[in-house]
Amino acid sequence: MNSAVAAALPKIVRVVPRSRNIEAALLLFAIGLNAFELCQIQLSTLEILTLDVFKYLLPPAILALVIHVILRRRASEADPMILPIALALNGLGIAMIYRLDLAAIRSGGTELFADKQVIWTVIAMAIAAAVIILVKSHLFLRRYVYVSMVVGIVLLISPIIPGLGKNINGAQLWISIGGLTFQPGELAKIALTVFFAGYLVTRRESLAIVGRKIIGIRIPRARELGPILMIWAASLLVLVLQRDLGTSLLYFGIFIVLVYVATGRSIYVIVGLTMFFTGALVAGRLMEYVSGRIGSWLNPFAPENYDAVGGSYQLAQGIFGMAHGGLLGTGLGGGVPQLVPLAESDFIIASLAEELGLIGLFAILCLYLLLVARGIRIGFNHSDDFSKLLATGLSFVIALQCFIVIGGVTRVVPLTGLTTPLLAAGGSSLLANWIIVGLLLRISDTADRGEKQVAA
Repeated sequence: MNSAVAAALPKIVRVVPRSRNIEAALLLFAIGLNAFELCQIQLSTLEILTLDVFKYLLPPAILALVIHVILRRRASEADPMILPIALALNGLGIAMIYRLDLAAIRSGGTELFADKQVIWTVIAMAIAAAVIILVKSHLFLRRYVYVSMVVGIVLLISPIIPGLGKNINGAQLWISIGGLTFQPGELAKIALTVFFAGYLVTRRESLAIVGRKIIGIRIPRARELGPILMIWAASLLVLVLQRDLGTSLLYFGIFIVLVYVATGRSIYVIVGLTMFFTGALVAGRLMEYVSGRIGSWLNPFAPENYDAVGGSYQLAQGIFGMAHGGLLGTGLGGGVPQLVPLAESDFIIASLAEELGLIGLFAILCLYLLLVARGIRIGFNHSDDFSKLLATGLSFVIALQCFIVIGGVTRVVPLTGLTTPLLAAGGSSLLANWIIVGLLLRISDTADRGEKQVAA
């Protein structure tokens, strides 16, 4: 009898691992936090609680719990912190967008975003659940490395196809099909990350050890620099044709980071950054759009920059809003973030910084930092090189996008048109980032058990 119980015990432990119980507790905390945010907004703006709280709280919460149940059955060893962090960020974004909608209704506005954001969140989380269920092992993606390259390139160039692409706010980043506007570049970054990871696995040896030494530095051969030159040219093409500096930097940055992770050679980072910034400076001289962005970044309060191409009015308003929030913020519902153009999308960080203060902004940054750190940890818990590069690349997509967006809002770097992952309004961004969450959960479930125990 005792032997039978002992034989069954490991099965019970595998069905209900401790990590899943930790995840359940963190999910409940994230749901409670989102409920508090919505209630605080209603009490501050409407001075009464309504049933609308449940409309914005329950759909993401229910989907998160469904994903949790799926993880218990299909990926019991998945990382327990990724899903709660993603839910907390997504819920905070919905709460702020709802707060901006209430301000728009008071001023007679008709363009509302919170309901759309909830719908897109449900769709995105459902697709993330499908990724966990249908993708038995992420290693099958290695068989479609060049297919991923083709898909990524097609998605990348689709906005410049006549009749399909759509120009919004001066950037050619969207396509319109049947009245539905979508940003294909959000999915392109996932496809290209798969391609970069698979390509570098096969080329890492030649990239790392082949080449001539000049002044003690091993310079790679021209054939090994070829892919870097191609990606550099493609990123500049995005900058010129789609008029978006942030997307161009994102694609090139992902590749350079993965080259460094694959080879451990900093020379590639130095060469890559030099090439990109040289190209960007030349484009700044030749393209009014880029020069306007740089001028607004250097002096956002100059009157001549307000009405320039890529003008600084939005940036200046965001800075004023963050200054109004100060250290502790005005409290959710207590500020005037609606004065900033595109406060629900490009400048949602400025809206949150005004109402949550500098301390709240640091808390949000800590959530992103923890999410990226868990993703990189997942990669380095794998002995398989493709898994390592894929998890690191997907994590760095989130990290670099946060740096570009939040850095632009706070004047660390020139302002670009990217969206803050999981926070900002936008269906294509939500879809892409929840797919990344699903892939990271699947990759973490297959990490080496022994290494996971050591890392823990």
